[in-house]
Amino acid sequence: QVQLVESGGGLVQAGESLRLSCAASGNIYSGRVMGWYRQAPGKQRDLVAQITDRGSTNYADSVKGRFTISMVNTKNTVFLQMNNLKPEDTAVYYCNLNSDAYETGTYLGRRDYWGQGTQVTVTS
Repeated sequence: QVQLVESGGGLVQAGESLRLSCAASGNIYSGRVMGWYRQAPGKQRDLVAQITDRGSTNYADSVKGRFTISMVNTKNTVFLQMNNLKPEDTAVYYCNLNSDAYETGTYLGRRDYWGQGTQVTVTS
């Protein structure tokens, strides 16, 4: 079983910064991709940023140049440094882990695991 525990959300003013953390535990295999998604009220959940265990990154256009994702492989922990926050960044942010899954030695395919979500609110 895989668990993701997030921390770091909060209430800030526009232009300020926040750092989100997510620690994954359980049976986690190589070839994983970790990332952050966000969901604003009444909207779908969208990708913010993701990183592979080889360090390749991918960002939504709306956060490029402002957000930085990083990962500590040995600790299965991913961070999202969010600078110059804007009111439109307000959302619940969810940590995601995409990895291979096995059960009693049988490969089950790729699986997505989610954290409980952390609220980020940016006021103007």
